Amino acid sequence: MTVGSTVSRAVVVGTGSRAQMFTEALARRPHLRVAALCDPNPVRIAHHQRLLRAAGEPEAAAWSPAEFERRLRTDGIQQVVVVCVDALHDAYIVPALRAGCRVVTEKPMTTDAAKCRRILKTVEETGNHLAVAFNYRFNPVHEEVHRQLSGGAIGQVLSVHFEWLLDTRHGADYFRRWHREKEHSGGLMVHKSSHHFDLVNWWLGARPEEVFGYGRLGFYGRAAGERNGYRREYERAHGAAAARDDPFALELAGNDALRSLYLDAEGADGYHRDRNVFGDGITIEDDMALLVRYDTGATMTYHLTAYSPWEGYRVMFNGTRGRLELEVEVEESAWQPPLLGTDSGRGTLHGDQALANAGGPRLVLRPLWEPPREVELPGYDHAGHGGGDERMLDVLYGPVDPAAATGEAAADASDASDASRQRATEEDGALALVTGLAANQSFLSGKPVATADVMAR
Repeated sequence: MTVGSTVSRAVVVGTGSRAQMFTEALARRPHLRVAALCDPNPVRIAHHQRLLRAAGEPEAAAWSPAEFERRLRTDGIQQVVVVCVDALHDAYIVPALRAGCRVVTEKPMTTDAAKCRRILKTVEETGNHLAVAFNYRFNPVHEEVHRQLSGGAIGQVLSVHFEWLLDTRHGADYFRRWHREKEHSGGLMVHKSSHHFDLVNWWLGARPEEVFGYGRLGFYGRAAGERNGYRREYERAHGAAAARDDPFALELAGNDALRSLYLDAEGADGYHRDRNVFGDGITIEDDMALLVRYDTGATMTYHLTAYSPWEGYRVMFNGTRGRLELEVEVEESAWQPPLLGTDSGRGTLHGDQALANAGGPRLVLRPLWEPPREVELPGYDHAGHGGGDERMLDVLYGPVDPAAATGEAAADASDASDASRQRATEEDGALALVTGLAANQSFLSGKPVATADVMAR
């Protein structure tokens, strides 16, 4: 496709909070058109129709999931964006690939090995690839880490220590919504940590081979809430007197986007976005520790905490020529007050905008036999996942203003190359997924799990 050619018609599958970014991004690019919105909930589709009108775009066709495959072909769709419940991704990815569409899916690519094999088999049979939206690869700080490691700054990487902390605003949110049920999300090892596992695979140029881990639900859920004194007696926050001053409750009515996307939409499907994080039926873990071995011989110790006072991460690389530290001051929020709502125009609690008390990144290179030195980092934007969202969208779909670029990259970035190979493919999606699946199996068995065995089942 070149500038001035026929507009490429896209369907956005899933019209929840995260999908807003894709609807708005496609609407801003004149070479793309949101031709359809696919979701079982017409109220949420109507919310996205308002986003399109606000962008000066025509309303899209409203599809039910049952008519997705048929209408792909009859409505002349070239692009598919999958942003629905994680466990349903394959139901849309596979027919879209078979229809010859260009497919972008939110992470995780899917939630179990059988669905992953189905996607990979479809790619092999059709020769049609897909992109996985690992936006953390596009964070400028993570790009610099990749440059340092691939450039040999610390020689061969022998080990990695990676700690990720979700504060009680962000971490709790996974326990309010459908993510709290492992059958839908795969648990945090699949839904959240796939970001981190993909980063390490990309940074090291490595494939995970064996995983051992411990995971438990120790902070959220009824039993822990009663034990720790946090439990309040309500099922969902809206309309519950017990939730009014609960720092773990989410107020839907006070935010226009949350009210439109979820509270007003409840009558169509019964989905509650504001469930009690200390309630029943939670099947995912909130504290997880792993040891991972890679095909390069490197190992990683990894810990994910979903109930921290502050939000951020520390990652350290030990190599044959020194050590690289993305360390303590990499804080997305240094601490959080007990907020009951969000000011985000998209109704999101994390990623969309900078949180209060945000900190900053620090990258330190410690060569052998030399003084340590701080690596200069580009300006860091806490909003949009460290600036990664917009950079990723530009690579996936081209710039908002095609006149600012030339050739095919301006109109369709699917064929544009980038030096760091930041765009993630179905293979990258599978490699990030298999670490989380092996971790989940190890939690149950108490034994190391070979990734090859996970994918063979």
